[in-house]
This record gives sequence, C-alpha cells and structure tokens, in this order.
Amino acid sequence: MADPRFFKNLGPFTLAQICEKAGIAVPAGAEGSQAIADLADLSGAGAQHLAFFSGAKVLHEAFAASQAGACLVPLAASAKGGKRPEAPAGMVVLESVSVAQAFAVIAAMFYPHHSQPRWQQKDAISPEARIGVDVRLAPGVVIAPGAEIGDRTSLGPGAVIGPGVAIGRDCEIGALVTISHAYVGDRVVMLPGAHVGQPGFGFTTNGSDYLKVPQLGRVIVQDDVEIGSSTTIDRGALGDTVIGEGSKLDNLVMIAHNCQIGRHCVIAGQTGLAGSVVLEDGVVLAGQVGLGDHSRVGAKARMGARSGTGSAIFLDGGVDYGGAPAKPVREWAREIHALARLAKPRKQGSND
Repeated sequence: MADPRFFKNLGPFTLAQICEKAGIAVPAGAEGSQAIADLADLSGAGAQHLAFFSGAKVLHEAFAASQAGACLVPLAASAKGGKRPEAPAGMVVLESVSVAQAFAVIAAMFYPHHSQPRWQQKDAISPEARIGVDVRLAPGVVIAPGAEIGDRTSLGPGAVIGPGVAIGRDCEIGALVTISHAYVGDRVVMLPGAHVGQPGFGFTTNGSDYLKVPQLGRVIVQDDVEIGSSTTIDRGALGDTVIGEGSKLDNLVMIAHNCQIGRHCVIAGQTGLAGSVVLEDGVVLAGQVGLGDHSRVGAKARMGARSGTGSAIFLDGGVDYGGAPAKPVREWAREIHALARLAKPRKQGSND
C-alpha cells in the first residue's frame, strides 16, 4: 500500500469502474459494486485491496496465500496464466492480456500524481517542516513541508529534502543530495550527489510504445548506512526498497526498485542491482557486479569484480563467486584456466 505521507489516494473505486478503465470484463459471479480502497502487493493485500500477479514462478506461493480481494492475473490461455496456482477463496481474479499494462492504468486512477514530488513554498525551509536541535543547514538547502530533520544532522549546500521525508539524528547529508519518499535512520552518511527515493525504472510496452508503471513505494535507509557520491536508490513499486543497518555503498552504485539489502553489506563502485534483488546480511560485492532482477545472494557471500547473474538466480551464502554467470570462484578459475589452455597455439609436432 502506498504511504499517505507521500501519496494521495483518490479511491475507493468500484470493481466495475476499475475493470472499465483497464478494459477487462467484470468476471461472472463478481459484484461490480465491490469497493476497492487501495493497491497492495500480494503479501500485504487485504479484502479491500487490488493486487497483481505477473505469473512469475517466484511469486506462486505469495499468490496462493494472498488475502487480496481482487487480483490481476495473466490470461488462463497464456503461457504464464496456465501455470498459476489456484486462486485463494474470496479473491476475484481479473484476467488481463497484459497484467503490467492493466496495473499501470489502474494505479494511475488511484494515484495520478505518482511521479515526482510537487509542492510550493516561498521560503527555502518550509515552516511546516520539523527541524531538530543543533541542525546545520548550508546555503541553498531546500526542506519541503512535512519533512523532519533529526537533532545534530547536517545538510550540505543545495541538498533537497522532499515532502514528508524523515531523517534521523547525527546524519551527514552532502551537497546536492536529493531525498524523496524515504525514511532515513540515525548516523547515516550520504556523500555529495547521492539521490534517494526517485521513481524506479518501471515501464510496460504494448509493442509500439511504453507506459510508465507508477512507483508507489518508499526507500528505508536504516541506521549507520553510508551512501556514496552519485549513487542512486530507487523507491519501490509497491513495497519498499531497503538498505540494511550498517551497510556501506560506494560511489556510482545503482539500486533499483524493491531491492532488499541486508545488514552490514558492502557494495563497491559501479555495481548495479536490478529490481527486487535480495542481498542477505554480510554480502560483499566488488566493483562492477551486476545482478539480474529477483536474484538472491545468501548471507556472507562475496562476489568478485565484474561477476554477475541473470534473472531470478539464487546464490548460496558463505561462498566466494566469480565470473558471469557467477560460479564458485575455484570452479570459475578452473574454467578460465582450461579455456586459456585450449586457446594456446600448439607447438608444431606436439601431441598435447
């Protein structure tokens, strides 16, 4: 569900209104007058919520256990739709040719102003913001209405804190940092030019054009995190993007929507995490690592520079990995050595 601190919900809408907007027929036996109050992900949805199920295998359990009153699903005749588990009792199943397109249209009904924060104020520091004790504000800082800045936190020149953002105590926010749709813990350091809370890279296509999928989640930055210069952390699509306690992110790191970074992880520069990646506690990623969407890296695993995965790959914890696709580092090294031997020109007359 979208946080009302950051997003204004224009609902509720009836099931009939929602189906009409998305170009879906009201299912037989369903009540068109059924009220849908909000959108939610599968695990967080209740009887008055609309959720969506893409058909992805990693979401089968969540779909089967969901309490959503209605759910967008792929057509039963499609490849993805034919593999879905049985819907829970009480859920109205809304079949769609494109779940992503239908969800994008419906989400925009509930939240038409879903992109970037919009506000007006005469003074750089809104009188509706709450500023703690001994806060240090450099020239050019902008703090929007409803924002909260904790005691002894410092904000560098040109930092912009969006509406409703909450920042904890003893934080250091560098020059030209922007923060929106986010809760930031205590003793967090953000180096100059970091950007936190902007909409994730979510689009769907009809074959000829692209439609923006509203990004209605937040970013949660826990205590004692450091975020490097020019690092970007996108907010979630429905749930949250989370940076766990004590984690350290280098410069030029890209964290996509709905990623879950555990506690005390270390991520080196130019690393990119696609949407919904999970790093368990203590993971270390060297420079230029790339992880595909919905991948998961187990606790205390380490990945060497330029290693990576495709989509929905699970790597065991406590293992060192190298290469792309990532493999245990000794296996990867043996393969590299074997390839080097195969590529080496043979000496004339040699039987090797």
